[in-house]
Amino acid sequence: MPTDLAVIGAGPAGLAASLAACARGVRVTLIDAAPEPGGQFHRQPAAGLRAARPEALHHRWRTWTRLRDGLAAGSVRLLTEHHVWGVERTSGGLTVHALLGPDQEQPAEVHARAVLLATGGHETVLPFPGWTLPGVVTAGGAQAMLKGGLVTPGRTAVVAGTGPLLLPVAAGLAAAGVTVAALVESAGPERLPRHAVTLAGKFPEAAGYAARLLRHRVPFLARRTVVRAHGDERLTGVTVAALDAHGGVRPGTERLLPCDTLAVGHGMLPHTDLAEALGCRLDGLTVAVDEEQRTDVPGVWAAGEATGVGGAGLALAEGHIAGRSVAARLRGTAPDPRQWAPAARVRARARRHAAALGSVYAPPARWTDRVTDDTVVCRCEEVTAGAVREALALGAGDARTVKLLTRAGMGWCQGRMCGPAVAGLAGCEPTPSRRPFARPVPLGVLAGQHSEEGHS
Repeated sequence: MPTDLAVIGAGPAGLAASLAACARGVRVTLIDAAPEPGGQFHRQPAAGLRAARPEALHHRWRTWTRLRDGLAAGSVRLLTEHHVWGVERTSGGLTVHALLGPDQEQPAEVHARAVLLATGGHETVLPFPGWTLPGVVTAGGAQAMLKGGLVTPGRTAVVAGTGPLLLPVAAGLAAAGVTVAALVESAGPERLPRHAVTLAGKFPEAAGYAARLLRHRVPFLARRTVVRAHGDERLTGVTVAALDAHGGVRPGTERLLPCDTLAVGHGMLPHTDLAEALGCRLDGLTVAVDEEQRTDVPGVWAAGEATGVGGAGLALAEGHIAGRSVAARLRGTAPDPRQWAPAARVRARARRHAAALGSVYAPPARWTDRVTDDTVVCRCEEVTAGAVREALALGAGDARTVKLLTRAGMGWCQGRMCGPAVAGLAGCEPTPSRRPFARPVPLGVLAGQHSEEGHS
């Protein structure tokens, strides 16, 4: 199916880009793996659940309704349940390869003159003893269950880790009737004054969440961390402890919190698989873009968390700029940045906020000290921290060598979950992993594609 612009990802960035480009005469195909558009931030409950007040679960509901109504009123072609596994250059432009439906076995292709990558990000969870017990979920996973399924992961929860996502997760669970035993944040309040001017605009939002937590009597434990999750067949409680100024556990501060759910997260990382496979330049762990959100690969733009984790406001601004840029470039004209000046100002401000938040909510420096040798690090291949340390003792000096010696990162997720943990144990920074496919692909699909190329 030919189109002018294929937008991969129907979160805030993808929706904003699609609407901006479509409004300027571009034929847009919006592709997403979920059954409905919105992404994680605007995840909606299934229509069959008949949610009476879905807006109660969402932040910036008016923004979502504006995006939803714009999509319904425009001519954007929406392809849901399309799991994109690759994008390749062809003689006519670019071809997006996807797998259809929940089974992800039937192939589909979208041929486009240009592609915009709005692939979002994924959560980071650093391991600790007991983190693989049933009842331990990611913070975003708990939020997705609540928003998309109107279900809660348990009756008594601890929300822990670090990052601004913990506030809405704890507030949402409490509002849904879950007893939140504590919100455990490893960052300390002493970091905030250094960035008070930059983050001033965020304080009202944070104060709103704080008020909701106070109303539900949720204890806030700053500069604390979960050192162990307890249970045999499922989670029964967690031990939390205070951290010293260097990120180590302060002896004698351990405290047991009974719970049946632990929602834990340590920030976000960008999804860059498709960009890497296309040969786009990366800036650290993010896709490098110019002021128009263009990558260095002709015909490829990127926006949202893939270019730097910064929240929905930043994603919307970047998507709007990218959509306008695509529309001008496909017409063969140079865009006028003055036309998106308001969005550019929002983008600049949001990027400053993101940088400040990244500094405030950095994971504890000595988290690896609390990972015991029997703690599973790579869940797909069941590789323990002890095995990783043995590889390091044999001379492995980076995550790639650890992977070769232990199989950590060779499983179903291809290192997306365990990559930061393996890098941390190896004492090196996480690095992008060049993967040929953005998700597992059945061999039959690849064989069929090869057969078609052979007959063309």
